[in-house]
Amino acid sequence: MPNELKPTIGLEIHVELKTASKMFCSCVNDGFEKEPNSHVCPICLGHPGTLPTVNKEAVKKVIKTGIALGCQIPEYSQFDRKNYFYPDIPKGYQISQNDFPLCKKGFLSINRKKIRIRRIHLEEDTGKLYHEKESTLIDFNRGGVPLMELVTEPDIESGIEASCFARELQTILRYLDISDADMEKGQMRIEVNISLSSQKKRLGTRVEIKNLNSFRSVERAINYEIERQKKEKVVQETRGWDESSQTTKSQRKKEEAHDYRYFPEPDIPPLSSREFIGEIKNEIKELPQARKERFKKEYGVDEKIARIFVLNKDLGNYFEETISELKEWQKAGKGDGDALKLAVNYLISDIQGLLMGKSIKTILITPENFAEFIFLISEKKISSKIAKMILLEMFKTGADPSDVIDEKKLLDFDDHKLEEIVDKVILENPEVVENYRRGKKEVVQFLIGQVMKFSQGKADPQKTRERFLEKI
Repeated sequence: MPNELKPTIGLEIHVELKTASKMFCSCVNDGFEKEPNSHVCPICLGHPGTLPTVNKEAVKKVIKTGIALGCQIPEYSQFDRKNYFYPDIPKGYQISQNDFPLCKKGFLSINRKKIRIRRIHLEEDTGKLYHEKESTLIDFNRGGVPLMELVTEPDIESGIEASCFARELQTILRYLDISDADMEKGQMRIEVNISLSSQKKRLGTRVEIKNLNSFRSVERAINYEIERQKKEKVVQETRGWDESSQTTKSQRKKEEAHDYRYFPEPDIPPLSSREFIGEIKNEIKELPQARKERFKKEYGVDEKIARIFVLNKDLGNYFEETISELKEWQKAGKGDGDALKLAVNYLISDIQGLLMGKSIKTILITPENFAEFIFLISEKKISSKIAKMILLEMFKTGADPSDVIDEKKLLDFDDHKLEEIVDKVILENPEVVENYRRGKKEVVQFLIGQVMKFSQGKADPQKTRERFLEKI
């Protein structure tokens, strides 16, 4: 349709960097949950006569992000003063970057579509305001923390595309150890700029959406705003996302862009990135999208499983270590080809269930012991019921699976006991036996299940099947 309205969406994403100290002083960069105003000094409180010193590690982290996102890294960049008066900035200005950012013109591919990145620059974070009845309190522990801002071009066309971009960026930042990028803790904050355009009106009136503290909020806010702008007269304004009503609400009318009166920061000389580039490139290893494709190709897992191992990097590492150990076990036995699939299933379901949201790094089971456990199952040396008992004990103690079997006497079940139980099951289930003899071969599984029940899972399923086939 010629007059169909098309969303034009750009993102501004702020990310707090994982550094030991703040951006321009030596205050510790981990004081958000500590006593208010306990991690501050004259520099980050903006006392007269103080001089900022650039955090070299923060600069390197921004450049590393830029390289990973295919950005141009200009040889020259500079810091600027962004002037505005608000209680969370004690100096009356924020040290940021305007005309000469550290990175520019990059991209991130989402579902084979390139979302262009206009710029990535570095600045200092602000303090945090707490509104209580008729007063406002300020905590400057966050003030001065290195803050990276990434600005996309308006290439995004839907809420799901925006949330996918933000999720993929978060994964990359975590892989590179740039930031934990935890949205709930405010370490990654997203603002959306959105307008609707048509062939007659190329660019609609732009609206900015704030207060987005989750990927789901980003998606839902955009979807709501698209429908609202189709129905209502749109004015240039800032709107906030209201989680309770699932709507955007007007916060501030914005007739024209704010004049921050940028000028070069006189206390910080221009930066040259030439000395960092080679060193930083060598630090960048496998990125998430490349890792996902390698997992699919090398291990034969599907898109969904590969994605799980990419998003949970530590789980993916544990899986790879397990497979490496499993290959050593398979050299000693024939294996049945299902070991890798078993390892995936147990990691995704049983192990994750036992961890209950904790990191795989906390697990007592070594990849070597887990590989032995998987090998025992794939070789049909233990039943699935026995396997669950062994795994639980391994999880509690970190013990070797063979030691658990010996200590608990889980395979202490001789052929004589098996014969007795098989005979008992045959006698107690004459109709099932008769059905088997009439050609319903699948009923043997019921008989095997009865043996496993009476043996408390200790009977060997393969041996049990063989006994039934001999007797009936």
